[in-house]
Amino acid sequence: MITNLHIKNIGIIDDIEIDFNKGLNVLTGETGAGKTLIIDSLQIISGGRFSKEMIRKGETNSFVEMCIFEPKSPLSIDGNIIISREINLNGRNMCKINGRMVTVNELKEFMKKFIEIHGQNDNQILLEESQHQKYLDEFIGKEINKLKEEYLNYYLEYNKIKKALKENFGDDKERQRKIDLLKYQLKEIEIAKLDPGEEEELQEKRKLMLNSEKIVNSLNEANNAIGENAIDLISNTIRALEKIESFDEKYRQTNTNLKNIYYELQELSRDISGYKEQTYFEESEREYIETRLDTIFSLKRKYGNSIEEILNYKDDLAKEIDRIENLEEYNNKLKENLKEVSQSLETYAKKMHVIREKGAKELSKKINESLKELEMKNAKINIHVDYMDEEIFDNGKDKIIFYICTNFGEDEKHLSKIASGGEMSRIMLAIKTAIATSDDVGVMVFDEIDTGISGKAANSVAEKLHSISKMHQVLCISHLPNIAAYADYNYFINKKVLNERTQTGIKLLNEEEVLEEIARISSGEVNETTIKYATELRNRKIAS
Repeated sequence: MITNLHIKNIGIIDDIEIDFNKGLNVLTGETGAGKTLIIDSLQIISGGRFSKEMIRKGETNSFVEMCIFEPKSPLSIDGNIIISREINLNGRNMCKINGRMVTVNELKEFMKKFIEIHGQNDNQILLEESQHQKYLDEFIGKEINKLKEEYLNYYLEYNKIKKALKENFGDDKERQRKIDLLKYQLKEIEIAKLDPGEEEELQEKRKLMLNSEKIVNSLNEANNAIGENAIDLISNTIRALEKIESFDEKYRQTNTNLKNIYYELQELSRDISGYKEQTYFEESEREYIETRLDTIFSLKRKYGNSIEEILNYKDDLAKEIDRIENLEEYNNKLKENLKEVSQSLETYAKKMHVIREKGAKELSKKINESLKELEMKNAKINIHVDYMDEEIFDNGKDKIIFYICTNFGEDEKHLSKIASGGEMSRIMLAIKTAIATSDDVGVMVFDEIDTGISGKAANSVAEKLHSISKMHQVLCISHLPNIAAYADYNYFINKKVLNERTQTGIKLLNEEEVLEEIARISSGEVNETTIKYATELRNRKIAS
């Protein structure tokens, strides 16, 4: 249970502390005094959303701190757990559990175990079909929980096998599709007959083709220069030196060197002539080179950045095809296991279905009894438990939906068809009353559950809240004297102006003050008559 709530800088709340107690804690007060801000603070400390606009004007941060007494929790210190959340204008969000930093999601998951908040808009949760299964299973309790645990183990194994089969192409159509794709890719690469280094050679040839005219012109110019000038001039020089080489060794040596140059020039001239021949390309060769390079580019775009990578990918394709074609034996074993697990899932799902059908009848009966007591005498809840043969959920194969008929002679409808806020509040209360003994959540918070009700219905709601509070700590904001009269502890929320700022205050009322507050909210006046009426309402609670 919540023993203390500390709120700072939220809306018109400056800095307040509230000590809550066991049983039914009812908060009343004037409109706009800050009652809803207290519920908002409970939402915040439970990991709910927070808007920076909620930070008190002129302040840089908001802070909520709560002390929960839960001696059975391994996290408790002397039976207490301290939770806090601080939110700053700069967006910084700091959550702590017993001084340890946690994320908002961790805080939210942790608080789910301790507190359940039904705000003014939270009755819409009744419209969610996922909640219908939750309510029914909570009502059934241990009998269904044990089966759900066993079922979940098989469900996880089922998904594990399905995943393995998918990864191993255990589905015959998927397997054949994958093999066809891999073989197509392999054939496409094999037909190309790629060679390492081939692309570089083709690129060189292509470069020559693109520049062939310029190359030929330059080679002609070079060849003419050697043939017409250099070789003839060197030849004349050699003949001149031959005439004097017998006179001195140095003339002979120089002439020898010159002859070597002459022969090298002749060789270079022949090379240049040969280069000219190599620059002539047939049109077919040009087309082949372009086509071949296009093929290589296309394969690189699909299978690798180079011919070497493409060839490595080809080897991998062959290995993968071989692996898939030889997975059949292994996949057959997986399929056998899947069949066995599916049969176990079916067995447990049917057991749960039988239990849920029985539980649905019992819960429907209890809810309908509560609805009569809540002045919805013509309303009738009918919980449908439909077994879905072709579906597998993580909690069985049942689709559970709450239907209601609000008047005799009408067809039952999905709860989403209920428009009245007062009816939704009472239906929620009837459900929570029915499952109160099996609900593990220690604290239930109701924000204006009395919306749209009065008279006998108000008395019935008050009795139900008091009944629930015997098994849970209940915090309730109300405007009805009937509910305030059934409180074990009454808190008055007021607002005042201090230093030109509006502030929220809270006070735990004594018995005399409780009667005055009941009188005030019943008629707006506190006098002998209204006090007498308040006393009568209060005596009903004592009698119950």
